[in-house]
Amino acid sequence: MPAKDYRQAATSILTWLDKEKHITSQDIGCVGVRVVHGGREFAGATRVTPEVERQIRDFERLAPLHNKSSVEIIEAIRQQLAGLPVYAVFDTAFHRTIPDVASLYPIQIDLSEKHGIRRFGFHGTSHRYLMERAAYLLGKSPKDLNLVTLHLESGCSATAIAKGRSIDNTMGFTPLEGLMMGTRSGDVDPSLVEFLMREQNLTVDEVMKLLNKGSGLLGVSGKSLDTRVLMKDYGKDPRVTLAIDMFSYRVVKAVGAYVSVLGGADAIVFGGGIGENNPLVRERVCVALRWCLESDEEKNRNLIDREGTITAPSSTVKALVVLAEEGLQIAHECGDAMTKDLS
Repeated sequence: MPAKDYRQAATSILTWLDKEKHITSQDIGCVGVRVVHGGREFAGATRVTPEVERQIRDFERLAPLHNKSSVEIIEAIRQQLAGLPVYAVFDTAFHRTIPDVASLYPIQIDLSEKHGIRRFGFHGTSHRYLMERAAYLLGKSPKDLNLVTLHLESGCSATAIAKGRSIDNTMGFTPLEGLMMGTRSGDVDPSLVEFLMREQNLTVDEVMKLLNKGSGLLGVSGKSLDTRVLMKDYGKDPRVTLAIDMFSYRVVKAVGAYVSVLGGADAIVFGGGIGENNPLVRERVCVALRWCLESDEEKNRNLIDREGTITAPSSTVKALVVLAEEGLQIAHECGDAMTKDLS
């Protein structure tokens, strides 16, 4: 399938749906497109107008690895499915409830206000799905639960959710902040940028590329960003072992911090490719929370690529594995938005 860029990939998929699956514009009610950065402007799924598209493009300066690809997809949809409503579903929307005490950086407030500098939080579509699905599995409403949700795959983040509302997320002004990820460093000392520029004779852009695309699991292991590949050499290759251990340690730190921020949690929810398929990372988190969480080693070891509970029935805090279905969440939010637009 031709896919030299996101626009061509989207065009190829839409052509395949038409010719191979006989799904045409007449069969489609709307198209939902995930957009990573929507700042504080968008509270939910929003129909794409010229003004909305302009705002998405403006946010490219904060999410250059992501927003541009969403615009390319929207362009392909507009060409292939002319006249159909297109909705943008923003990763930042779920995190608009993060209070100032958590979202503002300790820099001069005037600078924050002038440039709109704050911790926006990301992966909101996934975290909202993890919250709602976990609540269903626990037989409760999200409004009755405090949760720590973990979106762990190539990009990683943790969210503290209090009574159905996001109150903190490990990602910040951009998706680079927070946990160690596949190729992204996550949290580093800001002075590291200046240091690498000086010592390695690099430009700002080159350092940012290093932190975004050459760090994390790939940078430390020197082998791969994929934990499925790395686990084959865990305990054998020192750099691979270090990479997995560093990754797990930073997840443990984030979970511990968020349990404290919430004043206690009802459940820890693992999602994303690593969360769903890596028992070692889940075990490290559960062991660190042994003061309030009683894990079931056999359940954890055997629960691969399917949802379920990995704690004992008597455990005060539950640990769940949920298969993150971002596509379903996007469809759900688009359906809600269309209903409101038509009412």
